[in-house]
Amino acid sequence: MRLIHVAKALSMTGQELRHELLQVDFGVKPTDREVSDTLAQGIIRYLARKYNITPQGISSSYVLEESEEESPESSPPVPSSPQPSPAVRGSFPVSAQEAVPVLRKLTLEDIPRPAPSKCPIGHVIGEDHRGSRLITERSEERKKQTLKTQEQIKHKEGIVLLPARISVKEFAEKTGVQVPLVIETLMKNGVMATVNQAIDFDTAVIVAAELAVTVEREQEQARAEDLLSRNLRELLKDDPGPLVQRPPIVVIMGHVDHGKTSLLDAIRKTNVAKGEAGGITQHIGAYQVEHAGKRITFLDTPGHEAFTAMRSRGAQITDVAVLVVAADEGVMPTTIEAIHHAREAEVPILVALTKMDKPAANVSKVEGELAAQDLRPEDWGGEVPVVLCSAVTTQGLSDLLDHILLLAEMENLQANPARRAIATVIESHLDIAHGPLGTVIVNTGTLHIGDSFVCGNTSGRVRAMIDATGERIQDVPPSGAVRVSGFSVVPDTGDIVQVVASEREARALLESVERGVVNAERHGLTDFVSRLTEGKLTQLKVIVKADAQGSLEAIQSSLSKQSTGEVIVKVIHGGVGAVTESDVMLAAASGTLIIAFHAPVTASIIKTAEAQHVRIREYEVIYALLEDIAGIMQGLLVPEEEEKVLGHLEVKGVFFMKKNEQIIGGRVTDGVAKRVTFRLHRADKVLGQGKITSLRKVEKDVKEVGDGSECGLKVEFPMPIELGDVLEIFSKEFRKRVD
Repeated sequence: MRLIHVAKALSMTGQELRHELLQVDFGVKPTDREVSDTLAQGIIRYLARKYNITPQGISSSYVLEESEEESPESSPPVPSSPQPSPAVRGSFPVSAQEAVPVLRKLTLEDIPRPAPSKCPIGHVIGEDHRGSRLITERSEERKKQTLKTQEQIKHKEGIVLLPARISVKEFAEKTGVQVPLVIETLMKNGVMATVNQAIDFDTAVIVAAELAVTVEREQEQARAEDLLSRNLRELLKDDPGPLVQRPPIVVIMGHVDHGKTSLLDAIRKTNVAKGEAGGITQHIGAYQVEHAGKRITFLDTPGHEAFTAMRSRGAQITDVAVLVVAADEGVMPTTIEAIHHAREAEVPILVALTKMDKPAANVSKVEGELAAQDLRPEDWGGEVPVVLCSAVTTQGLSDLLDHILLLAEMENLQANPARRAIATVIESHLDIAHGPLGTVIVNTGTLHIGDSFVCGNTSGRVRAMIDATGERIQDVPPSGAVRVSGFSVVPDTGDIVQVVASEREARALLESVERGVVNAERHGLTDFVSRLTEGKLTQLKVIVKADAQGSLEAIQSSLSKQSTGEVIVKVIHGGVGAVTESDVMLAAASGTLIIAFHAPVTASIIKTAEAQHVRIREYEVIYALLEDIAGIMQGLLVPEEEEKVLGHLEVKGVFFMKKNEQIIGGRVTDGVAKRVTFRLHRADKVLGQGKITSLRKVEKDVKEVGDGSECGLKVEFPMPIELGDVLEIFSKEFRKRVD
C-alpha cells in the first residue's frame, strides 16, 4: 500500500506521516514509498488510536471494532510465528492527552491478530505465500542493515577531539566508525570524498552528528618555530574555552642586598635566606602565597649584575614587577637596570621601599630618585604605587599584597585551565637521585602527572611534581610553580614546556624542532656583510665580552654612537670574562658577531664557533675595534639604485604569442640589446616593463646584439606587442653609499 494512501486515511499530509514514522521504528526507510498491507494496517491502527481519529476511505478490515479488540474470545491470539513482522500494535492511551511517543520497538507479537474471517483473502500472512516471502525478505534485509550499522558504529565513548582538518581515514580511526559508512554519510550530505581526502572540522561535525558521535575541536599543536624562538605570546593564544581568573605572577627585582629575599621570606613566613650562601639568592625560586583568599606567585630573582640575563628571562613571564629599593640607600645602578628590564617586559611596576626600620631611611630622597628615572610616585601625582615596608617589623606587607592584587585585577589576568599546559622553565639542574629537574611556571592550561611534553629540542614525560613546600602534587593549575622531574636532559632557563597528546606527537613535534635547528641560517662574517650590502639588514647585532667592567661600558658606549638614522648597532649581550659556549650558541641562533676585547678565547670555543659558523673577532686596541665596526656599518647602508639605458630596438615582426611569452623580430637602432629588462614605448607612451629572455642572430643564441643589427627575441610582456613598437633596453646597478 502506498504511504500517501495511508496518510489520506489518517487525514495527514505525507510529511506529517513521515515525521510520525521517524518517532517509532516501524522499519520504514525515509526513501520508501510503499509498505506491505499488513504493515500499513498496523500503522493506521497505531496512529488512529494515538490521536483518537477515525480512518477514512479504508475498509473496516483495517481497523478492528472496539468490542473486537477488547474481547479476547472474538480475537484469539495467533501462535507466535518465527517470521518477524514490523507491524505495531499494543495497549495505547485512549485520549490524545495521554498519548506519548513510544520509546521501544513494537511488534505484532504484542497484540492479538484479527480473525481470518475478518480480513480479506490475500492479506492474511500465510494465505498469500508470495506476500509472506516478500515481507520476510524485507524484514530480514532491514535486520541485516541494522546489524551492519550497529557493527560499523562502534564509536568511542566520551568526546572525540578532532583537528581543524582531518582525512576520512583518520576520522574513521578516531571515531571508531568504519570508512565505508563515513564516505556514505558524506555522500548523503553532498560531499564526495575519498579515503585519503581531508575534510574540515565543520564537515566532520555534521558527519559525526549523524553517526551519533560527540566531537570537539582539539587544541592546535605548538609550532616548532615558536618553541625554538621561545615565542610565548604565540603559544599562549587560548583556543575558545572556559577562561578563568588566574593568580598574578610577581617578580621581585632590585639592587643586591636591598632586602628582596628577606622581604619575600617575611611574606611567606619561611626562612629561605638563611640557607643561601652569603644571604644572596643563587637561583631563581618560585613560591605561592595566599592573601585575602587569593593566591599570588612570586619569583625571587638575583639582584646583582652577574645574573642580569637570568633576571631578564624572569621578567618576561611575569605580570607585576615589584621593585625593591632600600630606603636608606636609594636607587642604585642595578636598580636602574631592573627598571629597564621591567619596562621591556611591559609589566606594571610597584615600588617597595624596604628597611623602613633603619634610622637612615629617607623616603623623600628615594622618591625623588625614582622620579628622575621616570617613575613618578602616586604621592607626586604619578601612577607608580610606592609602599613603605620592612621585613623586620612586617610593616606594610599586607598593604603590599593588596596593591599587587589590585594591579592584577586591573590587568584582568585569565587563562584556560582545560587546555594542554604551557609552562616556562625558570630554573634547572641535575640531581644525583632524580636526574634532570626543572622548576617551571605554568602559563596556561593544567599540568598533570603523566603528561608528555616537548621542551626546547628535547622531550619528556612528567613523572613527579613537587611544590615549594616539598609536597608531591598531581596537577598544577595556571600560574602555579612546581619542580618537575621527567626531562630527558637538563632544560635551559627560559625554555618553553609544551604538553602534547601523546609521546608519538611529542616525537613528531620534536622532529620538526630538530629540523628547524638544522635548517636555521647560520652565517659567518662574510655572508653577514654581503647581506648587509644588499640592504637586507639594517641592524648590526653584536655580543661584547671584555676583561673588565670599565672596558665593557666604554665599548658599549662607543658602539651606540656608531648608530645612524638608518643603521642601528645593538649589543644583544655583554659580559666580563672569557667567551663561553653559551655566547657562541646565542650568536649562532641570532646571526651575531662576537667581539672579544682582551677576553680569553679557548681552542675549544674556537672549534665550536667554526662548527656553528660564528665569527669571533679579537681586539687589543679599542680604536681597531671601532674601525672594523665602521667598515661593517658601511655595508649596512642601503645601496643606491642607478638605472643605465643600454639601447633601443624597433619591432619589425611578431611571430608567436602565447600568454605572456612572445617571439618578435627587430633592429637595434642605437646601443646594444641584451637579455635584460626593457620598457615598451608605443606612440610616445610607456605601456609597461618586460624582460628579454633570449636573443638569436642568424640562428645562433647570442648574449648581445650591436647597433644596426637585426635579431630575433623571446620576451615576457603582459600585452601583445605590435609592429613599430620600441623597446628601451636598460639595466639596474647598485653602488655603495658613502655617508
